[in-house]
Amino acid sequence: MRAVVVEEFGVLPSVQDVAVPEADPGGVVLKVEATGLCRSDWHGWQGHDSDIVLPHVPGHELAGTIAAVGDGVGGWKVGDRVTTPFICACGRCEQCLEGNHQVCPNQLQPGFNYWGSFAEYVALPFAEVNLIRLPETLDFDTAAGLGCRFATSFRAVRQVGRVAAGEDVVIFGCGGVGLSAVMIAAALGARVIAVDTNPAALELARSYGAADAVQASSDVVREILELTGGGARVTMDALGSNEIVQNALRSLRPRGRHLQVGLLPDGVRLDVSRLIGQELEWLGSHGMPAHAYPEMLDLVASGNLKPQDLITRTISLDEVPAALDELTTGTPAGVTVIRP
Repeated sequence: MRAVVVEEFGVLPSVQDVAVPEADPGGVVLKVEATGLCRSDWHGWQGHDSDIVLPHVPGHELAGTIAAVGDGVGGWKVGDRVTTPFICACGRCEQCLEGNHQVCPNQLQPGFNYWGSFAEYVALPFAEVNLIRLPETLDFDTAAGLGCRFATSFRAVRQVGRVAAGEDVVIFGCGGVGLSAVMIAAALGARVIAVDTNPAALELARSYGAADAVQASSDVVREILELTGGGARVTMDALGSNEIVQNALRSLRPRGRHLQVGLLPDGVRLDVSRLIGQELEWLGSHGMPAHAYPEMLDLVASGNLKPQDLITRTISLDEVPAALDELTTGTPAGVTVIRP
């Protein structure tokens, strides 16, 4: 099969012919019909993830059809249309038995712990726990985006952040995660303020439901405080930046909630005195388990959520190296989907 192979961190990968993976006991192999290009893939390519061993194939947002079924897998067959969370949980540990698959200590992530979906085929472990059957009405491009960015945003906004109608919610960073969060928070009835450096991304945010779009600058906190009459109820760092974290915390009103979804490989400084004195909540959110997908899929089927509108371009495997490199200088507006 053809796959995008990283042979050295930070050096452009290349498309190579490699062996097709085999289905391990308890797992399956998918023919990849679509896979998303995510900033987390860029972090992995840059060497920010200690689990990655070179040579390596990135890719963790995916949808496809089952091509092979391993021993011990029941309820699934070749040809089934499926997606999966990027966190493949074991289903047996304490966290999984409590329903918290997203923090499973035995989790395996395609594109990080092992070769991922920037390829024509990808293996998935713990199939019975993690596979999600796709409705026939849901296309593969849209489904691919659900596995990381959209599902992560859905759980962060709705379940972890507890966003409610009428609340002021500020989303910092309007890439795939941020734009998903804008759409979801707006659908929940929140008043959303989008912040980004990219005018095109801000324009998309408005089209997805943002009431206001603010160009990131040294005055961003003052602008948010004015727009919200004293501070937001919820802020979210959807990109991963120490500067964004500081601005997000200063943009909250007392007893506000901050959602951290963007990765912070270089760490972050926190004003703990402000967290204490203002009784602010710092909330981390990491993916969404497969068993929580039905609510999100129902909202997609009803048209209340339209993740397909987030897709702004589709590319081939041959275009992936250049697209990864683009993320070094900024985040393109919208979601990029790869069709292997």
